[in-house]
Amino acid sequence: MSEIIEGLYQDAKHLHDVGFISDEKFSEFEKLRAPKVPDFTPPMIKTLRERFELTQHALAALMNVSPSAVQKWEIGDKHPDGASRKLLSILDTKGISALL
Repeated sequence: MSEIIEGLYQDAKHLHDVGFISDEKFSEFEKLRAPKVPDFTPPMIKTLRERFELTQHALAALMNVSPSAVQKWEIGDKHPDGASRKLLSILDTKGISALL
């Protein structure tokens, strides 16, 4: 599937470069290439939190969620939603300074 998306993107880029696709339409093709945000399992969340030496309360404050949400993620009672998954991904790949 990723080869198909990459092919579509390259075709759209060429058409954009020669003026057949507007900037607005081309941005829709660029969104197709955005990296997928992983599903964070309870052990992954706890490991990530511990890697940055954060308490559950500190991670909650950093992500603007309740401490009980972080606790429930870590025991598997709940799972982070889209925005929280994105913030966890940013923390994982870019570090804590990216969220400050």
